[in-house]
This record gives sequence, C-alpha cells and structure tokens, in this order.
Amino acid sequence: MDQLIDWITQPWPWYVAGPLIGLTVPILLLIGNKTFGISSSLRHVCAMCVPAGIPFFTYNWKKEMWNILFVIGVLIGGFIATNFLANPNDFVLADQTRADLTALGITDFSGLMPSDIFQWDNLFTAKGLLFFVFGGFLVGFGTRYAGGCTSGHAIMGISSLQWPSLLATTFFMIGGFVMTHLLMEPLMKLVGY
Repeated sequence: MDQLIDWITQPWPWYVAGPLIGLTVPILLLIGNKTFGISSSLRHVCAMCVPAGIPFFTYNWKKEMWNILFVIGVLIGGFIATNFLANPNDFVLADQTRADLTALGITDFSGLMPSDIFQWDNLFTAKGLLFFVFGGFLVGFGTRYAGGCTSGHAIMGISSLQWPSLLATTFFMIGGFVMTHLLMEPLMKLVGY
C-alpha cells in the first residue's frame, strides 16, 4: 500500500497524464454522447438555483446532472490530493520564471499559487479588485463569449475536429502570450507590485 501511495504522490510524466486526459473525450462520447467541459457546469448550477425565467437558464438542467457530479468529483479529488496525497518534495519552478516573478515583487515560491498575490489580505485592495474581481469577470465573460472554457475547447473541441474550438484555443494562447510578455509587467507596476 505504501508503494502505491508513493507512486500516486509523485508527478506523473506527460506521456501518462496526457493520454489519460485525452481518453476522457472518447469515453464520454462512447458512454452517452457527452461532451467534456467544466465551465458549462456553472450554467447548470445557475439554472438549478436561479429559476428566474432567464432564457439562457431555461432548459432541462437535470439532463446535465452528470456534469455537475463530474465537477464535484474534481473538487473532491483535488481536496484528497492536496490534503492526503501531496508530493512531499519542494515545488520546482524554472529559474527564469522565478527570476521574472521576483522582478515583479513575488518572492514566496513555496506552493502552486504565490501567496504574495493569493491571500485574504489582498482581496479588498486595488490589487485584489484587479486580479480577482476584474480578472474573474474577464475569464467568465470570455468563457461564455467563446462558448466554453479552455479545457472544453482544447481537449473536447479540437479532438472532435471543431473549427470554432481550434480558433478559440488559438486565441486563448495568443491572449496568454500577450498578457505574459507585454501586459503583465505594466499592470503589476500599476497596482503596486
């Protein structure tokens, strides 16, 4: 049992994790003609909890209960992995990434999320409004405007040869590159980093 736990807690190589994620698509299609995506579950939850007669939320959400259960499983799996199966080794970050983040004033590299940004004290500051509220709005708006999230388009849409998904994924990547290489430093300086 200890060997199994040791094996599970180690980072899995891309050639194992990638195909496991990729196999989600044909499995979902084979067991019920379902499509993979995470952002659609928010729509289902809203349709469940806010029966206000809004046309976007007026549909048979009960038919999509499998998607909500999938997301609940992801949350439970994340909780179990974080609290019981965490990798005991130090978090590894590329030297160049560490240098770039240090130049922006981020100094804590002890976990997946830099605590210099992601802490409760930052929530009600100008930084918090920019990163969490405005950034969250942009992500949510972009997801709905693009007709799905990055995982849905990149994993499900491209593998089922959908042109809109290829286009959306291309622009997700371009947006990420522009933000990282052109906009991030000026924005970080603007909010005091």
